[in-house]
Amino acid sequence: MSQAIKDVVIVGAGFGGLSAAKELAKAPVNVTIIDQQNHHLFQPLLYQVATASLTPAEIAVPIRHVLRSQRNAQVIMDRVVGVDKDAQTVATESGRVLPYDALVIATGARHSYFGRDDWAQFAPGLKTLNDALGLREKILTAFEKAEIVVDGDPDAARRFQTFVVVGAGPTGVELAGAIAELAQSVMRDFRKISKENNRIILLEGGPRVLPSFAEDLSQRAARDLEALGVEVRTGAMVTDIAAGTVTTDQGDIAAETVVWAAGVQASPAGIWLSLPVTRSGHVEVDTTLRPDGLENVYVIGDAARHEANGSPLPGIAPVAKQMGIYVGRRLAALARGRTPTRGFRYADAGTLATIGRNSAVAEIYGIKMKGFPGWLLWGAAHVYFLIGFKNRLFVMLHWLWLYVTWQRGVRLIMHREPGGDV
Repeated sequence: MSQAIKDVVIVGAGFGGLSAAKELAKAPVNVTIIDQQNHHLFQPLLYQVATASLTPAEIAVPIRHVLRSQRNAQVIMDRVVGVDKDAQTVATESGRVLPYDALVIATGARHSYFGRDDWAQFAPGLKTLNDALGLREKILTAFEKAEIVVDGDPDAARRFQTFVVVGAGPTGVELAGAIAELAQSVMRDFRKISKENNRIILLEGGPRVLPSFAEDLSQRAARDLEALGVEVRTGAMVTDIAAGTVTTDQGDIAAETVVWAAGVQASPAGIWLSLPVTRSGHVEVDTTLRPDGLENVYVIGDAARHEANGSPLPGIAPVAKQMGIYVGRRLAALARGRTPTRGFRYADAGTLATIGRNSAVAEIYGIKMKGFPGWLLWGAAHVYFLIGFKNRLFVMLHWLWLYVTWQRGVRLIMHREPGGDV
């Protein structure tokens, strides 16, 4: 880097951004973290908020609280609207213009509807706490509406008790399994609706669920989902989504609740930087996680495309975290006048996905685990990645309560204004 580093701006306080900021705690730099939200969110467990297993406070923590003891860091709740590479400044929605000597973009990804953004109003995705709370309200309200109409309109009741998840990656598989368990749990509280009307349908355009997993693990996940009552439909291409209906090449499905888990689009980092991007919006980065031609800009996490062993790294928390640690350490060394020579190398521990109670699939360091052992490993790994002892403790206690009682303690419907705050 041709100039001394004094001011580091980090855009995004997810796993990558926070990890980079923490690595700079003792470096002789000023760190500014910008995020649209005031909290860091543990997205891998967001579906459990949506299915009434956990509360928002158990998977989110204020960014300022995380960095409260880091004296060289300041947090700004704002939205970035542009980057001036020549002037080395970041512009925000509120009118701030922040100078930087090094810029770290860790802005993650958003939903992609593959050119059919009109589907979003009928099939919301799951990326924020508002998304999760909105979906929780929709799922729980569906059962309430079914209870009201079941005597006069049985077809409407069945439509309310039908839930469709589009996309069978880890998010889709975990969400479908959680909805199935929630449906089983709530039936004890209703008098009229029948559990036989509950339908949870998982749609996947490819030949199998969990396509990034080994085939035997994918097959086990499909069997475990079906044992929970989930209808797994592979090779099913969605051609349209409208109010109350999902149209596929295998026929129409009448359903009031549809969830999108089929694709993501990277944040507009490439647009800010006037760089070419992949079809999904990712910015290509080199072994130091910098775009070609930009000496003092780093793009990490879901916003970046970086290959390892001939294939792009997946958009998962361990990748973002390791990228953030690497960039933070690199900038700390540069700030002290040292020139790092080592490029980024991802240490792949493996992949995990849970299907439901006592059921998960995992491959860790080449060792495959299924069923109850995989489920225990999945739980331990997710608790480990949570930030803060309180969150770890509360999540473990909540899971223990759910395991022992089969009761979900946050089945509350809270009507919120569209776009309102959590």
